[in-house]
Amino acid sequence: METVYITRREHFNAAHKLWREDWSDEKNEAVFGKCSNKNWHGHNFELFVTVKGAPSPETGFVINLKDLSVIIKNLVIEQLDHKNLNLDVPFLEGKLASTENLIIEIWKIIEAPIGEAGGQLCKIRLVETENNFVEYFGRKEPY
Repeated sequence: METVYITRREHFNAAHKLWREDWSDEKNEAVFGKCSNKNWHGHNFELFVTVKGAPSPETGFVINLKDLSVIIKNLVIEQLDHKNLNLDVPFLEGKLASTENLIIEIWKIIEAPIGEAGGQLCKIRLVETENNFVEYFGRKEPY
């Protein structure tokens, strides 16, 4: 059986700051730099969700991309778009609003629904800036 990887791209805009209350202003600035701005800062995030599986003999799809889009939009984008990641997102409560922590939480939210739709979540890429992105493969190594 052939394995195919298919990726859906979505985007959202959100603000955050990287800040630890238990650190001094000086330490926060030394570690997080401009990202510790007390007045927050924003990003135009791009989210790439990669699903793998064998194409269905009936449809030729690994997963229906309409279904994948609905999962991502309803469970992730609606929760994050035009929000303050530090203040408005319940699944980040108590966590530093780093891109690394965000991608792990997104995985936890969409893995089961994607499985129920017939695919297997393989990788998520979250692009924060044109120069910075993170990738997450779940709790397994990618290679």
